[in-house]
This record gives sequence, C-alpha cells and structure tokens, in this order.
Amino acid sequence: MYLSKSYTQSTRENNRIDKKFKELKSMNQKALICYVVAGYPDIRASEDIITSLIKGGADIIEIGIPFSDPIADGSTIQDAIQNSLIAGTTPDMCLELASRIRKTFPDIPLIIMTYSNILFKKGYIQFAQQAKESGIDGLIIPDIPIEEAKEYLDAVKKTGMSTIFLVSPNTSEKRLKIISEVCTGFLYVISIYGTTGERKGFDEYTIESIKRVKKVIADNLPLAVGFGISNPQHVRYMIDAGADGVIIGSAIIKKIKEIENKELLLNTLNRFAHEMKNSCKIEKR
Repeated sequence: MYLSKSYTQSTRENNRIDKKFKELKSMNQKALICYVVAGYPDIRASEDIITSLIKGGADIIEIGIPFSDPIADGSTIQDAIQNSLIAGTTPDMCLELASRIRKTFPDIPLIIMTYSNILFKKGYIQFAQQAKESGIDGLIIPDIPIEEAKEYLDAVKKTGMSTIFLVSPNTSEKRLKIISEVCTGFLYVISIYGTTGERKGFDEYTIESIKRVKKVIADNLPLAVGFGISNPQHVRYMIDAGADGVIIGSAIIKKIKEIENKELLLNTLNRFAHEMKNSCKIEKR
C-alpha cells in the first residue's frame, strides 16, 4: 500500500486552511465550515449564497461539485445535487464559481467536495491544476479509499492543496493512524453511522468517537466534525467533545429549498451563519 511518511511533510504547506486554523486557535475559536451544492438552485444563486454565508461568519467554504451517485450524502443533499445536474451544472462551472469567490474573498479557504469519477474523467493532474488555479485550497473525495489513493495523492501533492480524508465512528485505530499520515488541512470526522442529514440529537458514541480520534491524532491535525449538525447546541456538543471545527451542509441546503424569496433566503443564511459562528467562540475561563 502506498503510504510514504514523507508525504505530509512535503504537502502540509502554509495554505489558507492551515492559516485559518492557526488564526482561529490564536483567537480561541473553532472553525465554521459551510457546505453548498454548486448550481443549486442555480450557479449565480450559489455565488450569492456563499457570499452571504461568508459575511455571516463562515470560516471555510466547502463547494460541492454535483455527481450522479453521491453515496456519502443523504436525501436533502442528493435532491439538491440532482436539481443542479438537471440545470446543467458542470465541474468547469463550479470551478469558475470558485474563481469568482476567490476574487471577492482572497483569504477565505475554499474546498471542493466531489467524487472520484469527476477527477478521473478530466485526469487527476489536470483537475488538481485547474482547481488550484481556481483558488481551491483542498479536496474532499469520499469515495477514494486510502489503499487506492496513490494517483490522487501524487497529483494533489504537486499543487500544495490539502487532501482531506474522512473517518467514521468505527474506523480502527490502526487505520486512523494510516489516514492521518496522508491527510492534510484537517481530518473530517463523520459524527454518525450512515449518510448526511439533519438530526435532532446525537448518541454517546459520537462523543466517544471524537475523543478517540483526537487521542490518536493528538495535535498533528485539526479535527472537523460533520453530518447532522444543524443548530448551536449541536455545535457546542461537538466542540465540547474536542472538535476543532464543525461542518454544516444539510441544514443550509434545507433552508435554500424551503425559502423561495431570494432576499429573505440570503438574510436567513447570513443570520444562521452568524448564530452558528457565535457557538464556535470559546469563552475564556
């Protein structure tokens, strides 16, 4: 299995993701990471939505490039992806969206979340180079297992972008250590068994999982928790367990689906981001 220990030493460059986590740590804050499906409800609206979230307090933006078989996503995000594809959204359009966001917000970390077939079709190196040129700082590709990641890692390594991997509540300690050796930017910790989607609450195993992962990776890599987080109480729950950041997706997509008035939607998302970000601030004792 391809797992060079020198990989992270040569790729953990001081990109915007690294800078953001260091900045937040110095301010006693945790990261608010907001996910948006590019092209939902349309590509221009996506730009306005991302802008509203950033102005509301989002620290990092995760841009989803729609793919026809989004295995890691729940029904809310799957429906948004399907609508985006029907509207004709392409990977190039998503990267052009990222370029526009980058020009407006030169310091905000931008991450692409998509599936391996999108990269394979264009070519790993070609996609990585185009993403980098578009202002992307990192990639999340949930369907590339670590054992089959050599070509992907080699391509992304050349750009200096982060390679963010996911771990689940039942990931073994041995596998956690292997993944943490090649993961850069932050480690994406899945809070629950199953796919994305809003939840009313979380089970004790979520807390135990976060603490276990934190113990294994120590301070070598920030830990961000996603799947099901939708309110300030959830944010505090994850942060109190040891998370360095929270990832919010389905709750945002649900608001986009339910609110048809554009001005009301943007104001709502701005307030939502502000509220969630406030929960990421740690009071000094």
